[in-house]
Amino acid sequence: MAILNVPDKQITMSGPKAIAEYLLQHGIRYERWDVAGRIERSASSKEILKVYEPEIEQLKQRGGYVTADVISVNPETPGLDQMLSKFNKEHTHSEDEVRFVVDGAGIFHINPDGGDVFSVEMEAGDLINVPAGTRHWFNLCTSKTIKTIRLFKDMSGWSPIYLENGVDVRYEPLCFGARSVAEGQSFESKVSL
Repeated sequence: MAILNVPDKQITMSGPKAIAEYLLQHGIRYERWDVAGRIERSASSKEILKVYEPEIEQLKQRGGYVTADVISVNPETPGLDQMLSKFNKEHTHSEDEVRFVVDGAGIFHINPDGGDVFSVEMEAGDLINVPAGTRHWFNLCTSKTIKTIRLFKDMSGWSPIYLENGVDVRYEPLCFGARSVAEGQSFESKVSL
């Protein structure tokens, strides 16, 4: 289950409905899909796409996406740090960024027009659709492991357009773990100035 954090306002949300409503105010769609027992952790990309085919087809019809793939990274992925450095700086895309987390965890930071920067920590079962042109950046959580289904209209629109305004360096890529929030444990958001 996702965690939404607005560090400058000291707001944290953990319920799917509350997160979906908050994100929708910024034009971002969030959904929670069932993952329990649907795939083995060792499932191939082809197997994952087959299991989630009904949901993928609904997203394709709803958003005009034409292709889906699976990306899987872990600490043993060659060039992982170099790959991550492409996405941990504030950027936009000319295409929506649609991600469904099958396994692992990561955190999207969003810098909405006229609003406070917020983060959405995602784990298995969380789907997010960040619209084209939305300022954001992405980090992996401590495990440096994530497996996601990605959808595209045109893969060339996925190239990052960097903004280089320094907003991203003020916010730590801190993952708290959705389970700790769901269990009622408290934590403090850190913001570097």
